[in-house]
Amino acid sequence: MNKTQKIALTTPSGFLAFGFGSGLAPVAPGTFGTLMAIPLYLALQTLPPLMYLAVVVAAFIGGVWICGRAGKALGVHDHGGIVWDEFVGFWITMWLVPFHWTWLLAGFILFRLFDIVKPFPIGWIDKKVSGGFGVMIDDVVAGIYAWLILMLARYFL
Repeated sequence: MNKTQKIALTTPSGFLAFGFGSGLAPVAPGTFGTLMAIPLYLALQTLPPLMYLAVVVAAFIGGVWICGRAGKALGVHDHGGIVWDEFVGFWITMWLVPFHWTWLLAGFILFRLFDIVKPFPIGWIDKKVSGGFGVMIDDVVAGIYAWLILMLARYFL
């Protein structure tokens, strides 16, 4: 077991930061992390909207700590396998979105698109903001962008 696997699988902060191991995927760990966020979203979406939002805010605050801690343990600010930020970004994307597989798919695609392409200010944030907050905040903005598009689609469709 290498250092990354050891941190991801044997420490509580690493296990969460690596999305229960999904961030160890050899290719596209962010996509696998987002996929792993879906089962938890299925539980979250049953909550009242403000409680859903409270859980997401708590996951963000906790994520700043766990991602920062995992990054320090790895010696890498934003290791590609740290995917807790994808969990939170996806959950932001899906807040108040109708529960149906087509909306789920649209949210997944939009979030991944914004997370990968990193339009302004996401790319700037990704390069300039460090620590656990830096790991988390660019995905929060990607989630907000995707959420805005879904809300527009919901309004106009």
